[in-house]
Amino acid sequence: MASSLQVAVQMDPLEHINIHGDSTFALMLEAQKRGHALYVYEVNTLALGEGAAEPEQSSKTRVTALMRPVTVRREEGNHATFGAPMRQSLGDMDVVLMRQDPPFDMAYITATHMLDHVHGIGPGKALVVNDPRWVRDSPEKLLVTHFPDLMPPTLVTWDIEQIRAFRAKWHDIIVKPLFGNGGSGVFRIREDDQNLNALLEMHFARSREPLMIQRYEPAVTAGDKRIILVDGEPVGAINRVPSGEDHRSNMHVGGVAKQIGLSARDREICTAIGPFLKEHGLIFVGIDVIGQYLTEINVTSPTGLQELERFDGINGAGAIWNCIERKLHAA
Repeated sequence: MASSLQVAVQMDPLEHINIHGDSTFALMLEAQKRGHALYVYEVNTLALGEGAAEPEQSSKTRVTALMRPVTVRREEGNHATFGAPMRQSLGDMDVVLMRQDPPFDMAYITATHMLDHVHGIGPGKALVVNDPRWVRDSPEKLLVTHFPDLMPPTLVTWDIEQIRAFRAKWHDIIVKPLFGNGGSGVFRIREDDQNLNALLEMHFARSREPLMIQRYEPAVTAGDKRIILVDGEPVGAINRVPSGEDHRSNMHVGGVAKQIGLSARDREICTAIGPFLKEHGLIFVGIDVIGQYLTEINVTSPTGLQELERFDGINGAGAIWNCIERKLHAA
């Protein structure tokens, strides 16, 4: 067993999670099993300033958060016991898990800039998982565009005429907000659907962000595969199947998780993107594959660990902690 680590988890309120599906909870249980000390904090308690925790060190720039020590257990309604909150320096931690949910907006991006100040290994530093710079530089729906040979036909634009031309070419399309998550705001627009103009008007009246448009892949009816990669290597997959009442397969909107293995094409995709993920400190990544195509590379707060363990007995959380401990030991 590795020596005990001080682990801070940046997440949405722990009190409100689903303990049977939340991947952050799985990571916390595994860390605790290994003897690591756990602390939780919410992103809106981060502070970047001089000597915010220790006035005598006011000459040093510090990143602190209002943390609570916590013990977790798989017990419905009693899954966490908290200690007293106190403002602590993230640089006093060994590991920071950045696990709050998107949206990937300026608040999210600002948090990554703050975590840049502490990311590293050594005195006054903490290994941030995933690397905040590369989380910031790798939005899920844009990172995938660096691997065009693996993608379905895709367009990212503000230009309404380009979107209309894309539908005219491919007939059946998916329209996605570029920085959304969990399937929110994702529409399927068929060739004869008269709602495209209204949808575009509504989006651009509310947002300055472009849209992602992709060809609809009929293979999604058989499932949208989530493949978990750890340090660039695939450890397993789950299949998310639409409910039949919705074209989306995301579990947030009623998709059902089912067991599935990795195909030769899946491994080919992982081999193509794995070196990039490893090189840039993207330790825990979930990619989405529909049929033969890679559609997203999720680096912010991937899910699927608990389903993977239930279906296949694969301890993805253990693989992630093995990787973290190995990196700390090597340094």
